[in-house]
Amino acid sequence: MTDAAPETELGFTDEAIEAARVLFQRQATFVMGAAKLDQLPEPDLPEIAFAGRSNVGKSSLINGLVGMNKLARASNEPGRTREVNFFDLDGKMRLVDLPGYGWAKASKTTVKKFQDLGRDYLRGRVTLKRVYLLIDSRHGLKKVDDEALDALDLAAVSYQIVLTKADKLKKGEGEKMRDRTLKAIAKRPAAFPAVALTSAEKGDGMAELRAEIMRTTGVGL
Repeated sequence: MTDAAPETELGFTDEAIEAARVLFQRQATFVMGAAKLDQLPEPDLPEIAFAGRSNVGKSSLINGLVGMNKLARASNEPGRTREVNFFDLDGKMRLVDLPGYGWAKASKTTVKKFQDLGRDYLRGRVTLKRVYLLIDSRHGLKKVDDEALDALDLAAVSYQIVLTKADKLKKGEGEKMRDRTLKAIAKRPAAFPAVALTSAEKGDGMAELRAEIMRTTGVGL
């Protein structure tokens, strides 16, 4: 009988980390951007979605997960993502980029239109396994995030907080922010009881996030 493989600090074995790395090295392609609910692709693959404030680093995180620079396009204009964008990972799963929130330059009518699209997707997507809600680790949860948290709880969609841009923090600040964030969501019914600390630029936490996504979707297991 062989000993069990050792786990990383976040509860993943080296084998799980490697399996997730291999999975996310598969070909990733942009599928489509949907501006209306009836434009969504058929719900025939597991999906995980990314949400967050405008300029929180969603595009960078998605690109970092798949090891590509330009799969998801970042913009200098906050709030430019006004569709639900779908990316296919080698026919195994879809990564979904939801419209950001917290914009200052869009009209209230426009904002409501693509916020409603995001909410409709959350409520009606049977293949959605989890939403990863991105929060800038330098600022933590803000009042503007409350609406997103409430919408996720109302839709009863499992979601996990991912702290981004951890490379911008001083030593020790990331762990403090992770603990503070975990306490803030402790009583929220749909919140997954773990907070990921990541840096798409430096790669910190990305291996564990890939493993978490693989475990959540069941793809490759």
